[in-house]
Amino acid sequence: MSIVTVQLGQCGNQIGFEVFDALFRDSHCSQGLCSKRENEAYQASCRERFFREEENGVPVARAVLVDMEPKVINQTLSKAAQSGRWNYGQHTSFCQKQGSGNNWAYGYSVHGPKHEESIMNLIQTEVEKCDSLSGFFIIMSMAGGTGSGLGAFITQKLQDQYSSSLKMNQIIWPYGTGEVIVQNYNSILTLSHLYRSSDALLIHENDAVHKICAKRMNIKQISFRDLNQVLAHQLGSMFQPTYSEGSSLHYRRNPLGDLMEHLVPHPEFKMLGVRNIPQMSAESLAYSAFTWAGLLKHLRQMLISSAKMEEGINWQVRPPLSGLPPIGKASARKEPHFNTSLANVVILRGREVHSADVEGFKDPALYTSWLEPVDAFSLWKTQRAFDKYEKSAALVSNSQLLVKPLDMIVGKAWNMFSSKAYIHQYTKFGMEEEDFLDSFTLLEQVVASYGSL
Repeated sequence: MSIVTVQLGQCGNQIGFEVFDALFRDSHCSQGLCSKRENEAYQASCRERFFREEENGVPVARAVLVDMEPKVINQTLSKAAQSGRWNYGQHTSFCQKQGSGNNWAYGYSVHGPKHEESIMNLIQTEVEKCDSLSGFFIIMSMAGGTGSGLGAFITQKLQDQYSSSLKMNQIIWPYGTGEVIVQNYNSILTLSHLYRSSDALLIHENDAVHKICAKRMNIKQISFRDLNQVLAHQLGSMFQPTYSEGSSLHYRRNPLGDLMEHLVPHPEFKMLGVRNIPQMSAESLAYSAFTWAGLLKHLRQMLISSAKMEEGINWQVRPPLSGLPPIGKASARKEPHFNTSLANVVILRGREVHSADVEGFKDPALYTSWLEPVDAFSLWKTQRAFDKYEKSAALVSNSQLLVKPLDMIVGKAWNMFSSKAYIHQYTKFGMEEEDFLDSFTLLEQVVASYGSL
């Protein structure tokens, strides 16, 4: 089954390019550590999901590119064409000459209705080229105006027009220090609207990805491209083919559907995060060796202690019902916060994958009381290695991980709203103060629901 990707705004288009490039490079990598037949099946499965055949034999990404300024789309199309490996289709992009000025209301209330027909026609054309549609993967940021405002509008229209197809929004959470003065307003408006129209929100925090680049990849001068390549690696580790349960012969055909089925058991809980291990520079990797026991021990602790990477994990945190004594004086005084999960999918790729023991992820203490571990945990695997790693693991999780950043962003937005700061920039494009209050109410309920797990 195929996934149609919608790349929105500067951020969405730059990440989208890196994702398709990473997927293509991995599926055509000769270092897959598996048989030729298995590698060919893996390639075919990846291609069915994300690419379609076109003239000249160059695979074409199943994607629609949207921005309100032409510069980034032109750069993205040009980079794909120059790669010589894959390309975007002709007539799959839409751009204008005027951006959204980092204003959510302008993207949602002005650009959205004005360009709805053109954008939805492009998406429909792409959908018609799929033999079987799994759903939509929508890449956008929350801080600006086009990705956030227009992104929320287009997601709503996809829900109206393709109500039976799944929609996953990949959202870039802005730096805490601030990129745009009104980013907290844009963020709460985006999240509250997507909560009504999307099936799952896959959230990446810029601060966390930046730390991975600095501490794990050893990059000194970090660029947006560096951040986007880490994101693309994480997304590839989720979406590249894995075997169906109980089968080492057939790759699962509906990755979006399978992720939703396993990770979103209730519409009140739809915020997902992804973590990967190992993540390191090629130089460090040359001197490293990994065991499944070591990787999974670290990944489990990353889960329960809310760590975003394997560096700086808090090993003091333990499941509350494990019956183990506290470690040292620190935890006797104050119990470090334990991250309760609703559901987890662990995805293992590489050598000797069938020997990996994931029993630690089936501990009932890790999960909310109203879901049995047999329903809350899933294991996906393949012997085919991913990217440059002989063994690698990804954890896609629906847990309390994002409660704290969500609570903070709602709090900052409320402080501005209560003093009426910048509200006029939104009301002049048809928004009312009531729209903000609705967003605060919905997101405070989300924080409370996750907090009660």
